[in-house]
Amino acid sequence: MKLSTFIATVAYSGHLRPAPGTWGSLASLPLAWLVAYWTGYIGVIVLGTIAFFVGVWAVRVETSGKDNHDPSEIVIDELVGQWIALLPVIYGANMMQADLLALWPGWITAFVLFRFFDITKLGPIGWADRRNDALGVMLDDVIAGVFAAIGVLGFAALAHGM
Repeated sequence: MKLSTFIATVAYSGHLRPAPGTWGSLASLPLAWLVAYWTGYIGVIVLGTIAFFVGVWAVRVETSGKDNHDPSEIVIDELVGQWIALLPVIYGANMMQADLLALWPGWITAFVLFRFFDITKLGPIGWADRRNDALGVMLDDVIAGVFAAIGVLGFAALAHGM
């Protein structure tokens, strides 16, 4: 087992077909729940930040000397972006001392919005993707995660009458 491959593919979930990016995002959900359950939103931020930097390294190693800068099996970027999209939900659950899964509509909204922004590559997401390097692979999903998190906040405001 090559460590960079294990990390870049999020425990090989990136090899699932079809739509490996969606599988990678799905694989990140129970991991986010575990981290949030044990450490709260601060742990998600800390481990997500570590995953970003380790992800840049893993992507760089996995794509070194290859023409394709972002092979479909690399999904560590989806994990980081999905965790960013989930932050408003996890933070809200922590602040209200609510069960993380009681906010299941937020989890679904974060997943759908993140996949939408990751697939469409609107605006700065596409710019980051066009960098054609390991940092760009990670950054496009970070930006998609931020866009999705903002969308989650907007939908939460609507749902809660704000």
